[in-house]
Amino acid sequence: MAIDNEFNVTYITFGGHIELEKYKFLYFAIMFTAYILILCSNSTIVCLIRIKKSLHEPMYIFIAALLFNSVMFSTNIYPKLLMDFLSEKQITTHSQCSFQGFIYYSLTGSEFFLLASMAYDRYVSISKPLQYHTIMRKTTVTVLLVLTWLLPACQLVPSAVIINTSQICSFTLNGIFCNNAISKLYCATPKISYLIYGVFILLNTVFLPLLFILFTYTKIFIICYRSCREVRKKAAQTCLPHLLVLISFSCLCSYDIIITRVEINLSQTARFIMTLQVVLYHPLFNPIVYGLKMKEISQHLRRLFCSEQI
Repeated sequence: MAIDNEFNVTYITFGGHIELEKYKFLYFAIMFTAYILILCSNSTIVCLIRIKKSLHEPMYIFIAALLFNSVMFSTNIYPKLLMDFLSEKQITTHSQCSFQGFIYYSLTGSEFFLLASMAYDRYVSISKPLQYHTIMRKTTVTVLLVLTWLLPACQLVPSAVIINTSQICSFTLNGIFCNNAISKLYCATPKISYLIYGVFILLNTVFLPLLFILFTYTKIFIICYRSCREVRKKAAQTCLPHLLVLISFSCLCSYDIIITRVEINLSQTARFIMTLQVVLYHPLFNPIVYGLKMKEISQHLRRLFCSEQI
């Protein structure tokens, strides 16, 4: 039943799984392994930055925040997904689905704000090296971190209120976790106002941070072009990982926007594979990029693992 009248609970069925009865143990093994790798790889670098005093700089603090954001993002998706793989019915309550969707988009917005904060940090470091420690004080970093998690969540509060007060007419979600596809389950969603609100969120949490990042990196490239080789080398070492993460995350997020907001038909298999890419690829990509490309972090990681082997 979709509605339990005794407890007044509305249930939603996830309809995006492919041949789950046949491959459920394979799905579980792959995603469980991925989740453990995500937790271990991200947490190792976060703890390393926390322990090593040489890494107590704004750039590394932002990296730790980004990796911690990946852990929270994955924890919001994976435990429920893993339970669904082994369950007879892939269901969730309406309130749990709303909460998962809220956390999902809140942390996605936080990712863009964190990347914007990192771009600003790199811009100040390269364009104003003598004033860097004056501008990027502990207070500044703390304020930026609070805003990166607070602003996206606050902007999504009206959406959460609308969702919880809307009536559901369809009870099967075309996906494997709760995202914007939930809007298609409601009987009468005010299309124009909902679209305007969606565009407002998109502008504030995605396009404005992206424009700011493009502006700062353009300025950085201009400064580097006019500077010596040493400055260009330093900029490449610290900026390249951020750009790789930004491009990767933007490409994956575009899938969610195009498929769930815009009416584009995809086969269920293609939709399933792309959805797994969103939750699988990026949380693993971040620690690999920062662990290999950031010189200070990679050196500490080598010492850590080499000392353990000895």
